[in-house]
This record gives sequence, structure tokens and C-alpha cells, in this order.
Amino acid sequence: MSKFMIPANLAVSDTGFLFMPSTGETFTLNEIGRKIFKLLQLGKSEDEVVTDICGNYDVDAGTCRKDLDDFVGQLKNYSLLNEI
Repeated sequence: MSKFMIPANLAVSDTGFLFMPSTGETFTLNEIGRKIFKLLQLGKSEDEVVTDICGNYDVDAGTCRKDLDDFVGQLKNYSLLNEI
């Protein structure tokens, strides 16, 4: 069960706008991406994120896990997330 840390200087707006002050880069997250990002900010594990998303959206756990893994990989690639 992996846990992640979002760098303290990152925040996401209610509209999904994400700004990285250290580089000036901006990103846009969709509704579910925003929800996942906020859950990770709260220190939720992958399992907790999957449970939350499956409980609130019409998606099965296998698909959710695969999509979460892809999303987490993208966040790591852009240095928006660190595994702890």
C-alpha cells in the first residue's frame, strides 16, 4: 500500500488549475483528477483513494486502480508527487 506526498507549495483550485511556483508550470485536472489529487494531499493511500472513487463514481475497482496508477505515474513524471 503506497502513500504519497504532494509538495507543500502545490495547490489545486476548485476548477482544476494546478500551479507549480518553483517552475511556473501549470496543469489542468479534470473532476476526478482533482478529487484524487486532494485525497493524496490529505495523505490517503492508494487503497483509500480507490475505495473513495469507487464509492462516488460508477467505476469498478480494477479499472480505478489501473487509472490511478497511470495518473500517479504522470504526477511523478512532472514532479508533482513523491512516494513516501
